[in-house]
Amino acid sequence: MRKLRIALPKGSLQEATLKLFEKAGYRIRVGHRSYVPSIDDPELEGLLIRAQEIPRYVAQGALDVGLTGLDWILESGVDLVEVAELVYAKEGFRPVRWVVAVPEDSPIERVEDLQGKRIATELVEVTKGFLRERGIKADVEFSWGATEVKPPELADAIVELTETGTSLRANRLRIVETVLESTTRFVMNREAYKDRWKREKAENLAMLLKGALEAESKVGLKMNVPKKKLEEVVALLPALHTPTVSDQTDPDWVAVEVVLEEKVARDLIPKLKRAGAQGIIEYPLNKVVS
Repeated sequence: MRKLRIALPKGSLQEATLKLFEKAGYRIRVGHRSYVPSIDDPELEGLLIRAQEIPRYVAQGALDVGLTGLDWILESGVDLVEVAELVYAKEGFRPVRWVVAVPEDSPIERVEDLQGKRIATELVEVTKGFLRERGIKADVEFSWGATEVKPPELADAIVELTETGTSLRANRLRIVETVLESTTRFVMNREAYKDRWKREKAENLAMLLKGALEAESKVGLKMNVPKKKLEEVVALLPALHTPTVSDQTDPDWVAVEVVLEEKVARDLIPKLKRAGAQGIIEYPLNKVVS
């Protein structure tokens, strides 16, 4: 049986990734201290490795596809095929940022003030490129972790990943500027991409993952509507396209179904009720494939 070898990110993205796959229809089980997950699709063979390493292993062909951040792709400097952008992170469905941060009482107010300073980061090459484009010479050191605690004794500034800014504030650091905004990418080895079966398998998987992400913020609504109230009810519905209207056994009533943003539903349902809709049901969605 043919298999698509997939790299799944171990660490901060792991839980969010496994939940996304489950919503897309794939059940993945990871044993205690195991790096080889069990996937309920016999055509997928997975390996859990750090997101930082995934671009290199996929580019080398050790793995066919993988999920990693744009930040680590740029840091690795490798050549890959991007199959899809998947906007999710550890704590939400939004991009993350790599930022220049300094202690709250630091005299550094702008990027130019980094001239001749010492900067600690895990994203060394991207940071060097960022400074080089601005004509700034600074000492950029690789940080093995706990980067937030290094200023001011071990570094004048850091370039660190942040999603909410909570950790930076907790360590009394303030942001000077954003170096890079990053999202998760589904990438593929170029030779594997030339293989028709692997390419189609990867594209199908990407479609389902994107559909699962699209469904995260949406819900479905079903309701019964008197025909004489249909126009009024439909006018309230902000559908993806147009609502589905179906006849019922009672010729005076129709069933209406629509997909919409979840945050809209709470305000919309009372309006629909007042407009004449009855038996309103709100239900979650697993995938929305446009």
